Amino acid sequence: PDGTKLASASVDSTVKIWNAVTGELILTLEGHSAQVTCVVWSPDGTKLASALWDKTVKIWNALNGELILTLEDHSGGVRSVDWSPDGTKLASASRDMTVKVWNSVTGELILTLEDHNWVNSNSVDWSPDGTKLASASDDDTVKIWNSVTGELILTLKGHSHCVYSVVWSPEGSQLASASTDKTAIVWDSISGEQMATLKGHTGPLRGVAWMQKGDSDPETGVGSSMLVTASDDTTLIVWDGATGQQLQQLRGHD
Repeated sequence: PDGTKLASASVDSTVKIWNAVTGELILTLEGHSAQVTCVVWSPDGTKLASALWDKTVKIWNALNGELILTLEDHSGGVRSVDWSPDGTKLASASRDMTVKVWNSVTGELILTLEDHNWVNSNSVDWSPDGTKLASASDDDTVKIWNSVTGELILTLKGHSHCVYSVVWSPEGSQLASASTDKTAIVWDSISGEQMATLKGHTGPLRGVAWMQKGDSDPETGVGSSMLVTASDDTTLIVWDGATGQQLQQLRGHD
């Protein structure tokens, strides 16, 4: 969270921690028994959570590399994991079509969210205030959940193929989703209204992220935000999240 380190996940069953300035390898976390699909820092930067294809989630001490907890209840590989904003909970999305919420201190399973109905739950993201979760699935939908009760609040339909990634905007008023239908969609997180469809990639999208530019409007709470999408077409595109306008295309990968 302080920008001084990077964590990477690999098919070689390890997580590595790097100095983000020098590129020096600091730690290698070993003990995974399968491909590591996702790794995320805790909000305070002292822990890492990793998602595994062996159906588990692991919590690590990011300072010394010690394994703290292994979370087991999924019946399929885990594709995504995210910390709650206060760091007390974890959410995991799995190939078993569920999202699970865990106590990150004790490892206790708190909730199982079930409504996706096709193959994989690909991505999960906490809202900035911690009251909601968003999940993305191969069933072409994004779902918004109450993170305390597990109640399904909204199902967002607009993509024509698998939704691979979903993220909340920094102030929580919007969601962005990326799909293998080659588009990203910006949604109103309260009404579920589709606000913009971002078209410009020639291959499936694998990721989307918000970039906050400037301060939030004091009256609306909405910031001047940009989005970046990543695609199998080997490019990144930077967008204006409000208008859907393409601002820049970044090439370099082959």
